[in-house]
Amino acid sequence: MNDNQENFTCPRCNAVMDYREFVKKQKVCGSCNYHSRLTWPERMEMTIDPGSFTEFDAGMESKNPIGFPDYEAKIAGLQKSCGTREAVVTGECTIEGYPLIIGIMDSNFMMASMGSVVGEKIARAFEYAIEKKRPVVLFTASGGARMQEGIFSLMQMAKTSGAAAKLGKAGQLYITVLADPTTGGVTASFASLGDIILAEPGALIGFAGKRVIQDTIGEKLPENFQTSEFLREHGFADMIVCRDEMRAVLSRLFRIHNYKPLTKGGSDA
Repeated sequence: MNDNQENFTCPRCNAVMDYREFVKKQKVCGSCNYHSRLTWPERMEMTIDPGSFTEFDAGMESKNPIGFPDYEAKIAGLQKSCGTREAVVTGECTIEGYPLIIGIMDSNFMMASMGSVVGEKIARAFEYAIEKKRPVVLFTASGGARMQEGIFSLMQMAKTSGAAAKLGKAGQLYITVLADPTTGGVTASFASLGDIILAEPGALIGFAGKRVIQDTIGEKLPENFQTSEFLREHGFADMIVCRDEMRAVLSRLFRIHNYKPLTKGGSDA
């Protein structure tokens, strides 16, 4: 979407908004509450305390382990357009003064598919959290495993799940925020393992596609199947949180779990 355009037309309700007003409302439709997809810098800006982010593993980038045609060129082009070297950005930051380890997936980078680098960066984020005794918040938005890396991509499901288990054993809080879309191998691994699972309104969340499931089981599925609301109703997600409430909800969860905000000197209170 071009930030220079004058109007935004909601793909859900067809309402027309001034684009600047749409951006001011954190890219949420004022008529139907449709939450548009975000880039990782947009998510970062509206979520964390200004100037608090320090990135981890910024230089890590994908190779071509199975010799997939034109994969290197595809990655290079996305690195330029997305301003990052891979589909997830990880680091440490604060939210309303509470220190944490954060990861943000960007669906503009090859649909935030999980290849070997994405899996490694997420696993390392858990390890940093254990070392620093910090909670982890991961914003997921992914098409699943990255077919261009074959079995190496599928192995990341086990790697990230094992790292999440280590975080749990270390007694640190893990929160996932499921954004549109969160699907495939990401849903089947670390996205579903949070101690607390939050979701944005109307997000597509699932493993296989709805049509594939219907054809497999021979039954018609509900219209709202694989939405945040359906998952919340059936116990998969704990809470649906709008963007303008996300910072407050996260900081409240940190406080409830006995984390402390940083003092002015930068140490834990």
